[in-house]
Amino acid sequence: MFRRTFIALGAAAMISGPALADGHMGKDIVDTAVGAGNFTTLVAAVQAAGLVDTLKGDGPFTVFAPTDDAFAALPEGTVASLLEPENKDQLIAVLTYHVVPGKVMSGDLSDGMMAATVQGGEVTIGTMGGVTVDGANVVAADIEASNGVIHVIDSVILPN
Repeated sequence: MFRRTFIALGAAAMISGPALADGHMGKDIVDTAVGAGNFTTLVAAVQAAGLVDTLKGDGPFTVFAPTDDAFAALPEGTVASLLEPENKDQLIAVLTYHVVPGKVMSGDLSDGMMAATVQGGEVTIGTMGGVTVDGANVVAADIEASNGVIHVIDSVILPN
């Protein structure tokens, strides 16, 4: 099962590769996300939270990056509310919950693994029937950037 999961992850990464290829290894996590084109909400949130310089820093970081569709699936008004200046601390908490210090590649994952986030909480990794992070499906994995790696997820994960 493990082998099939990682083969599936590899296939997903290859399928998504053209969308992110564009010489991303020379680009940091933020520039890679901007270049992909399907993380505009995430990038706007990172900017509103004042985290651009951090995610452009040396790292390494592992980012579980929700797509625009993942943000759109949140209850109406959630994103707009999080982007309000008075909710900056909550926005930072949500975003940093999607970031793990270090470079964690799909081959490093195991079922039931707990990973400490920059926010201070822990996410649970699942590898049975596909890779998940706190229940969000990893739809593309191991997108390397100069300061870490991005794993694309299909929903926004929230700290407890």
